[in-house]
Amino acid sequence: MSEHHRHPHAQDEETSSTGTEHAKTAQTVGGSEAVELGFIPDVRTLIKVQDEATVSRTIMQQQGGNVVLFSFDAGQELSEHTAAMPVFVQTISGHLEVTGSGETVDLLPGGLVYFPTRLPHAVKAVEPSIMMLTMITPARATAKTQCSAQ
Repeated sequence: MSEHHRHPHAQDEETSSTGTEHAKTAQTVGGSEAVELGFIPDVRTLIKVQDEATVSRTIMQQQGGNVVLFSFDAGQELSEHTAAMPVFVQTISGHLEVTGSGETVDLLPGGLVYFPTRLPHAVKAVEPSIMMLTMITPARATAKTQCSAQ
């Protein structure tokens, strides 16, 4: 299922893809509820940079966390804001400037930034970029994985 996360500074990506669940196998662990493997072979295929825009797309919702991809054209930004949960930010492609705690860092592919709950932070694209946001959430029963290409 295709699902878009609406960030206050991002526009939803407009696509007509149907979006299908990636096959998962459930198994019982230690006699408790079923556990499923969530897997996306290449997150880069799930979002594209659009001219003069910031786009977001939720690609996975699992117990304990959600993953959202953002694409930014050069110069686009998420102005300073806070998150109601701890988050990890990674650059998948491009070059981002990430600011938090009064410090700005260059976040390139392979880099990782962590923001605790309610820490003001901002993101700016130096060049067209794709960012992965991992939100740490309370465990819950629903799980969704987005696996189809745009």
